[in-house]
Formats: sequence, C-alpha cells, structure tokens
Amino acid sequence: MKNKEDQIFEVGEKNDAFSQYFIGQSYLKMLTTEGVNIANVTFEPGCRNNWHIHHKGGQILLVTAGTGYYQEWGKPVQKLHPGDVVNISPEVKHWHGATKDNWFSHLAIEVPAEGSSNEWLEIVGDEDYMSNTP
Repeated sequence: MKNKEDQIFEVGEKNDAFSQYFIGQSYLKMLTTEGVNIANVTFEPGCRNNWHIHHKGGQILLVTAGTGYYQEWGKPVQKLHPGDVVNISPEVKHWHGATKDNWFSHLAIEVPAEGSSNEWLEIVGDEDYMSNTP
C-alpha cells in the first residue's frame, strides 16, 4: 500500500488518544462499538505500537491493506499481508505495525470478556525494530 487511502475501510482520524503508545503516526476509525468493538487501524511506514497485553479477552487482527509485522514476546517476527488473520490469545505480550517502507492497515477486533483490559508496556525501539524485522 503506497498511501493510506488505498484500502477498503475509511482511515479515520489521527490516533492522538493513543499516540503515547505508538512510534510514528497511526490512524483510528471505529467501525462499530455494538456488541464487539471493531476498529480500522492504519499505520504509516515504520509506525508500530508498544508491546502490550490484552487481559482476559484477547484480540483478532484481520489484515486489510499494506504490509506489516506481528511479534509475540520471545518469538520471531511474522510478516503480514492482506488476508492474514492473527488470533492473539489473552495474556500474550505482543506488538504490531507497518514495515519501514509500506503503509499497513488491519481491523482490530476486541474479543469480549468480563473484566477485560489492555496493558501498554515498553516501546519497540528503532534498534529492536530494525534488527528483528525481515
């Protein structure tokens, strides 16, 4: 994906409410909050979120555009393309974001669970990002 408009869902606004948990610029468009929260999250090239954990509920990522990465703590980075699905179990420390040269978008689906929460952790710094991504 060469620019943020090349996708099937609306990009939304700059993700300022969560900017402290991202390196680079991301965009957020809530598609629905009825029953299950589903958001279109778009990352500019090189943008990624901090390590984080979804407690109790977990998360599902549906890749819709561009090229990105997903990594679980202690495991190798996975490269993501449109059509990929990532099921993130509760309590798994992970991060996701764009490759250094491409925009990236995914739908983020919060798996409903009583008492679920999201814990933001340390950043994925430039050195770790560049040395661990293919």
